[in-house]
Amino acid sequence: MSAKEPRVHADPLRIGLPVWGFRAWLGEVYRSDARPGDFLKQYANCFSCVEGNTTFYQIPSAEIVARWRDETPESFRFCFKLPRAITHDAGLVGTAGATREFLTRMAPLGARLGPFMIQLPPSFGSSQLMVLERFLSELPAEFSYAVELRNRALFQHPRLADSARQLLSEARCNWVHLDTRSLRSGPQDHPAIRGARHPKPDLPIEPSVTADEPIVRFIAHPEAAYNEAGLEAWAQVLADWARHGARPYFFVHCPDDTYAPGIARCAHSAFSKRIPMRDWGVWPGESEPRQLTLW
Repeated sequence: MSAKEPRVHADPLRIGLPVWGFRAWLGEVYRSDARPGDFLKQYANCFSCVEGNTTFYQIPSAEIVARWRDETPESFRFCFKLPRAITHDAGLVGTAGATREFLTRMAPLGARLGPFMIQLPPSFGSSQLMVLERFLSELPAEFSYAVELRNRALFQHPRLADSARQLLSEARCNWVHLDTRSLRSGPQDHPAIRGARHPKPDLPIEPSVTADEPIVRFIAHPEAAYNEAGLEAWAQVLADWARHGARPYFFVHCPDDTYAPGIARCAHSAFSKRIPMRDWGVWPGESEPRQLTLW
């Protein structure tokens, strides 16, 4: 397949990255001469989905949303985060109007919308599960949603974990699994880890499917070897989910996302051993002729 031809998603799971605009990917995901306005279109030629972290901080204009729609194939999926004003500042309380405004703004993306991610702060614990239940019950049914819980007690106590799982299952809402185990399995003195802006939560992992589109956010170690065991373990889980009809998303993060595309290729290779997946071929930047250097 030519790197210029649009790729049609036909895999039982989607692999993507946390952003689509990252200059360090020039000559890899993007052509070396790509401008920022080219990034999304070239990214969508490599990956079938992306996290939309930008909406956590700011709601885009209608014009920008229309541009995102026009620059991606209908098979592509955006998984946008709800704004932090809703999830963190207001704690999901009294946010019906703001939530409706946000969803209405994003609605023109239509089929390109994957699950909206509702990332909750570590302080959002068991005493607030009823708030979450009420919030989910009021969400428009025409969209898909996924919740990322970060309160450690919800994972440590089986009764609380079961309550959270049941809540999401009854709401037909997906679970977002944040996995930092591979990151923590390797040396922590790597420059990419030392330079990270935010520490990554260390949460227990118990893979659960509460709706049709479970999400995994895999925080990788910059050195590929330390991710192999984690990717193999997820390959088995994802294959089982897919066999039972789920359509998982797997997002590859790294403290320095310069490394994320290469680790995503490692994930694709590991998953392809268990799950029938298309050949990724070459990316726009990789298709460029390389100049030979004489030493």
